[in-house]
Amino acid sequence: MEKIFIGIDVSKASLDICIKNGQDLSFEKIDNTVQAVKRFVKQFKQEQDGIVLAMENTGRYNVHLYEVLEHLSWAVYVVNPLHIKKSIGLVRGKDDKTDAQRIAFFIEKNYKELPLWTADSQALRQLKVLQTERNTRVKMKSNLKQQQSDYRLMKSIGMDKKIMKLNKLLIAALDKQIIELELQIEALIKQDEELQEQAQRIRTIPGVGKVLSWMMISKTNGFKRFNNPRKMACYAGVVPFDYQSGTSIRYKPKVSVFADKELKKILHMAAMSAIQIDNDLRTYYLRKVAEGKNKMSVINAIRNKIIHRIFALINNKTVYQKNLVLP
Repeated sequence: MEKIFIGIDVSKASLDICIKNGQDLSFEKIDNTVQAVKRFVKQFKQEQDGIVLAMENTGRYNVHLYEVLEHLSWAVYVVNPLHIKKSIGLVRGKDDKTDAQRIAFFIEKNYKELPLWTADSQALRQLKVLQTERNTRVKMKSNLKQQQSDYRLMKSIGMDKKIMKLNKLLIAALDKQIIELELQIEALIKQDEELQEQAQRIRTIPGVGKVLSWMMISKTNGFKRFNNPRKMACYAGVVPFDYQSGTSIRYKPKVSVFADKELKKILHMAAMSAIQIDNDLRTYYLRKVAEGKNKMSVINAIRNKIIHRIFALINNKTVYQKNLVLP
């Protein structure tokens, strides 16, 4: 059966849809509601197993699509907008209809290489919402702290102290909200036996704290979206590509341009923490640096090793053991 590829550009109020059936293209625009989505999918009752649908991950605005699609046998993909942008390259002109077409063409080309979307449990849905809210406030706080530094440049016009005082109050309010959201996340995880067990195992790895444990659980959909550590390492952009040309010209190690930058940042913080305390990862770091390896290349390798250890602990249902032998 020839597959039908559907690309959906998601916005708060509406869904722009491109349907690619062979060489034929058709377009629809519907409301972003459960009822409208149900009416749309009814037209494909005879092709249930041949539908490949993709949408960008927009956070809150995908929820009505998820509610309907989790009951169908369609192959559904939720993709990072950066993946589509990098795959297609620079394209002149932009509108919702064009974006839907780009998504349809992208998924036709790449669906065999991407992980399928699976419906989350209620606990995972709540976890992802709480994490999104926390991350939003963390970014706001970071921006405000940067502004505090910039405002010192306004000293000559007498505006620096007034604005900096307002920012301090806002930063303090954000700190309280971040703490409250973190308490809610921890309480949510404790209420789910499987998630609590996963979080506890992950946190036995040196350098790995609560934030990385939350992210690994949510990014992997409770370790159901990714079934091996290498795929996760590619997703996070930490698989080291140390290469050289045929004439022995050495280039800097590179990682995927499709990397999840947020996850990569937290993995980097975990790696930096791990090499500060006595454990096998610190031993590995010191040995490789003493051999003359580039420090950042070694840190990247440690990020990769942390991912592999996380998956090993989850798959083997065990906890971290010190003095592991590292190649």
